[in-house]
Amino acid sequence: MSGALERLEAVLAALDAGSEAVRHVYNRVFTASARAAAAAADARARAGQPLGPLDGRLVSVKDLFDVAGETTTAGSALLRGAPPATRDAPVVQRLRAAGAVLVGHTNMTEFAFSGVGLNPHWGTPGNAHDLACIPGGSSSGAGVSVGRQLAEIAIGSDTGGSVRIPAALNGLVGFKPTQARVPREGAFPLSFTLDTVGPLARSVADAARADSVLAGEAPADLPVRQVRGLRLGVPRGLLFTQADDAVLTAVEQALSALSAAGARVTDEALDDWMGAPFRLQERGTLVAAEAACIHRDWTETRAEAYDPLVLGRIRKGQALDAATYVGIQQARLALQATLDHRLADLDALVLPTVPLLAPRIDALQDEAAFTRTNLLLLRNPSVFNFFDLPALSLPLPVPRPVGLMVVGRRGRDRDRELLALGAAIERLLQPR
Repeated sequence: MSGALERLEAVLAALDAGSEAVRHVYNRVFTASARAAAAAADARARAGQPLGPLDGRLVSVKDLFDVAGETTTAGSALLRGAPPATRDAPVVQRLRAAGAVLVGHTNMTEFAFSGVGLNPHWGTPGNAHDLACIPGGSSSGAGVSVGRQLAEIAIGSDTGGSVRIPAALNGLVGFKPTQARVPREGAFPLSFTLDTVGPLARSVADAARADSVLAGEAPADLPVRQVRGLRLGVPRGLLFTQADDAVLTAVEQALSALSAAGARVTDEALDDWMGAPFRLQERGTLVAAEAACIHRDWTETRAEAYDPLVLGRIRKGQALDAATYVGIQQARLALQATLDHRLADLDALVLPTVPLLAPRIDALQDEAAFTRTNLLLLRNPSVFNFFDLPALSLPLPVPRPVGLMVVGRRGRDRDRELLALGAAIERLLQPR
């Protein structure tokens, strides 16, 4: 691998050239500080004193994480003129301490409230595999930054799939840990209950390296696991419906390969749990209710500054009464315990990350089409935010990107077991 500064200069040159492929990926680039960090990393490499596996790696951060001296806009017009952050978010501090070269703030859905990735304020980055298609959201620029080799690792947030959706649609690895694993301070919130922080990368190994830094752990190699003997459950039913044929075909091929390699792949009747988040939230969602709280002053005084599609979703949360909100929270805790018991004999669940191939951007200008697509993109990944289970999206070896979601049991990110299982599945499905 060439030096950090050389790799950074190639990225900066590509961004300066301003081709359609790189437009709207970054909301701002930290040119001077990135060059200084890259030069320092190269000096440590020459001296044989690297800070760890992220030293000198080019990392993008979603534009909802505070970076000292930079404005955090959360993809909005409303915050475009806000004062710069006075200090780094904890995850940014940890990245710097690990020697990462922070390239810039990546574009995102306004206030992280959509899985599609469109942004009328900052523009919409085209998908890394097809500029005419959506990038996925809300960490849209994060996915494209890695997919277009404008960063080597991206840091995003995931409330209902916002790391895993762009990973799936751009052919990347995306990891959502359990919520408590990575601190969320210094990140503009969408949902106090469901927000998580995780990486997007080209390999499970890079995602694991980033995860250990974000979690404040000492760097260590992943445990080595084999596919043979894995107990993998397939939650047939709801989460396999309304799916593109190409997605189902790719997932079934992956399941067949896993079975042929010695994994025990079994169909599991889990629809009582998989459908519970939607049944419980028919009158309103936790995300919308908590977003309504976060935005209550601005929606009254600055409504015109919002993307109307985002504003409409926030306002739906204003109608959820307190008793229903508390009831959802209590039911969620009870369901988590029963699902944990149900999954005790499995190593992981495997299913499509999202049921769709990336649709064209111009096909979603109609509000009804946007809403329908957004709900489908969020459906599968959001279930596992609701249950706070760690989940990994792996790219499948097919022409148009399709993600395979691997969902671990509770706590399987603390011991890094889910990432180790993901690495074993990656070796089988994506031999290098």
